[in-house]
Amino acid sequence: MTGPRPATARALVLPALAPALLCTLVAALLATVRKDGFFTDQAGLTWWYAVSWTLFALAVVALRAVPARYIAPLVLAGAVAVAATGLAAPPRTSTDSFRYAWDGRVQAAGTSPYDHAPADPALARLRDDWLFPRGAAACAGPDRDAVAPGVCTRINRPRVHTIYPPVAEGYFLLVHALSPPGVRHKALQAGGALLAVSVTAFLLLVLRRRGADPRRAAYWAWCPAVPVEAVNNAHADVLAVLLSVAALGLVTRRRALGGALFGLAVAAKMLPAVLLPGALSGVRRWRDAAALLLPAAGVVALTYLPYVLASRSSVFGYLGGYAEEEGYDDPAAKGRYALLRLVLPDSWSLPAVALVLLAVTAHVWRRGDPARPWHGSLLVTGTAFLLLTPGYSWYALLLIALVALDGRWEWLPTALAGAASYVAAAPTALGPATPTTAYALAATAALTGTAVRYRAGGQSQPLRRKPRWMAKQEAAMSRRTAG
Repeated sequence: MTGPRPATARALVLPALAPALLCTLVAALLATVRKDGFFTDQAGLTWWYAVSWTLFALAVVALRAVPARYIAPLVLAGAVAVAATGLAAPPRTSTDSFRYAWDGRVQAAGTSPYDHAPADPALARLRDDWLFPRGAAACAGPDRDAVAPGVCTRINRPRVHTIYPPVAEGYFLLVHALSPPGVRHKALQAGGALLAVSVTAFLLLVLRRRGADPRRAAYWAWCPAVPVEAVNNAHADVLAVLLSVAALGLVTRRRALGGALFGLAVAAKMLPAVLLPGALSGVRRWRDAAALLLPAAGVVALTYLPYVLASRSSVFGYLGGYAEEEGYDDPAAKGRYALLRLVLPDSWSLPAVALVLLAVTAHVWRRGDPARPWHGSLLVTGTAFLLLTPGYSWYALLLIALVALDGRWEWLPTALAGAASYVAAAPTALGPATPTTAYALAATAALTGTAVRYRAGGQSQPLRRKPRWMAKQEAAMSRRTAG
């Protein structure tokens, strides 16, 4: 008796390859999250990142062989499994979630989070042994900062006020209110996992509604940055990503509601403001622009209002100091504008960024596709990343979600460049030249992919239906012409 024909064997084996690679990816992510090497073994941690990203790429490619009816369930199941790996250990590479927990606790005690720094003795009654360890042994870690004799804190920058916008602060308060006593970091990690999986569900919904390939959702659902940054480190950026995806999915049909969601996203993390040019793609009339911008601005103002009324200090907290600390006004201090500084004097970097972003924004506004606002949003956001070369990997969560919406995978190396800049740039890892090299490779990938798509005629797909505002505008023009 002969075995199955080769074609039949391939038909059986190839669809099983994606689930097998996904399981391997989950195992690699568990090892990555459990490795406590950010301060002691950056090189080892870097290699685990490389393994995870490689498996991620292979799994996404293998997903092409999966039959269509199984794609959405597999992507969603993978999203749950991948996100769950972030729960396997305490936060490994960031201490931001400790500030989140503190801000939630302060608000629950009836105090504005913008009025006092964590080290302020006025809030000493709210300290516990988790966020404020005591004793020489407990304070010996590299992520500890002394705030009083014999007392330290896990919270970074404990002597400055919080910088987080009001929707983020409301999220911190909600997590605190819903958390059982003693749950510590697990509450915010669980919230991050729930939000990350919700983003996958929204992506699948948007892609299905417009008839796009649901495989794109795997760019977000299975990406190693999601369990590391959105879940393990519990960064609030994932909340802004969820609101941004919802806004982009709705703005083509309901501009006012989409604008309101944009306002919530901006009030969760300022970064989603870069999506507005894409959301305004092809808009020619001021009335149509106002239908988006006015709700967005109104929601931002309304979310800030309660904190303005309840606070004695500025609700912008340490925001200005943070921008200065990160070197955006002094590029040499933190390696900002790394690619521009290869060809321009340092003092020209900031004006060059402004001019290029203005040109890209104008192009997206005038030539962008109003039926695909995420297309222009990805171009503006990706360009901003390549120009600014940020050193924090969690900023790229928004970029990854845009890649999932638009399908232009060539922008994913830009997200990987952020991780390389954050983890691999230490002298004990790959060295200080890593950020420049990583972003240069990412820029090459983005430009090459864009050129190839342009020569191939783009990747646009017909919509099932036009945006409501566009249909109304065309109908009104038709009536005027007929009259």
